[in-house]
Amino acid sequence: MAPRGLHITGDPAADELLNTDGLALLIGMLLDQQVSMEWAFRAPFTLRDRLGGTLDARAIVDAGPEALVEVFCAKPALHRYPAVMANRAYELCRVVVDRYDGDATKIWKRVRSGEELYRRVRELPGFGEEKAKIFVALLAKRRGVKPAGWEQYAGAFADDTPRSAADVDGPATLERVREWKRIQKKAGRSKQD
Repeated sequence: MAPRGLHITGDPAADELLNTDGLALLIGMLLDQQVSMEWAFRAPFTLRDRLGGTLDARAIVDAGPEALVEVFCAKPALHRYPAVMANRAYELCRVVVDRYDGDATKIWKRVRSGEELYRRVRELPGFGEEKAKIFVALLAKRRGVKPAGWEQYAGAFADDTPRSAADVDGPATLERVREWKRIQKKAGRSKQD
């Protein structure tokens, strides 16, 4: 069975961008903190529109970090902390250009092991240990990117418990993830417990 893409924003066009554009997916994952999942993952669609209809890492880097901060801060802001996250997104794009020739999908295409995939994701600006694990799980569950051993590097996020963006394929699973997080928070447990 083919993976069912990420359907998280409530906007079919924004979800389509996440499922077809590697940079959009990376930026959405980067922004998934301190805001709702829908807001974080819808931001790349809005960003693309504000950048004239294209989301291109090289063009973002060439324009400079100040230009991206301005775009992120325009009303409505793309994040709760738009300037901080714009700078992180800029650094992410710089890595995509410098290491992956401007193609974000080269981060996960043709990786041979879960270890290699996790290492590549973990090296990205703004991707700490937990975010890297979630992104490895998201790639496996929503994109079918399953190099050998990916489960080990995704940790608890590889299981069937609806605990993160990796598990969202529509409104019902989004609500199950939210409910699970509420229960975990009330019990004083983390997403990885």
